This record gives sequence, structure tokens and C-alpha cells, in this order.
Amino acid sequence: MNNKPLVYLAFLILVLGGGLLIGANNVPGDWYQSLAKPSFNPPNWLFAPVWSVLYVVIAVVGARIWLSLRRSMAMRLWYAQLVLNFAWSPIFFGLQDPTSALIVILGLLVTVGGFIIASWRQDRTAALLFLPYLAWVAFATALNGAIVALN
Repeated sequence: MNNKPLVYLAFLILVLGGGLLIGANNVPGDWYQSLAKPSFNPPNWLFAPVWSVLYVVIAVVGARIWLSLRRSMAMRLWYAQLVLNFAWSPIFFGLQDPTSALIVILGLLVTVGGFIIASWRQDRTAALLFLPYLAWVAFATALNGAIVALN
């Protein structure tokens, strides 16, 4: 598939659709509400819009890399970050296991950083687009770590 609009559409459906589906099936419930949270915990309503925007960016970056660097380390890291990203909510909320989720999100943080490094020379735009994602995952990692420490 080399038709650019179809590639972008496919990546949007995969990433945004997958993210929304996983989010809808792993909603923070009473268990999450009962956890002690750090003072920097944002309101729950913030997570869905932030992740929705990030999922669009992740999809755009994935399509860019797939179209130009399909067999690269950057593409392998892009796939890895998506797997880790999609695994986090079912582990944290579904299994109610913040400690295992912390391990997953630490892997995600490393993988997103690795993607930025791997794509920097070949597609600087893709690397730069992942910087807000890296910042958010770093914040989410700190939040997950604080929840583990407080509970």
C-alpha cells in the first residue's frame, strides 16, 4: 500500500481507533478512585483529549515512517511503542496492577526516546512530533510511579 492518503487513514484507524477502544474498555472505576494519588494528578477528564491528540500524532508519525523507512529501526521502535502503549491501560485498569503497569510504561518511555533517536537523522519532523508524546509519557510514568509509592 503506497497510496499516501490510504496509508494515513489506515494508521489513524489503527492508532486512534485502537486507543479509543482500549480506553473505552479500561475505564478508571471505583478501584482507581480509591487509590491515593499525588498532588500533581490531573483531573480525569484531561486524559481522553490528551491521548486522542497524541494518538493522531502517533498515527501521522507511523504513516510517515512506514512510507519512507518501512524496514528501519525507527519503524520497529514505532511498532514496539504502540504495543506497550496499548498494553498499559489493560494492565493498570483492567488487571488493577500499577506495579506491572509501571514496568510497561518505563519500557514505553525508553522506546519513545529510542524512536526519537533512531528517526532523528532520517525524518527530523517525525522525531520532533514525538517530543510532546515523550513529555506526556514521562509525566504519566511519574504519575504511575507515585501511585505505586503511595499505595
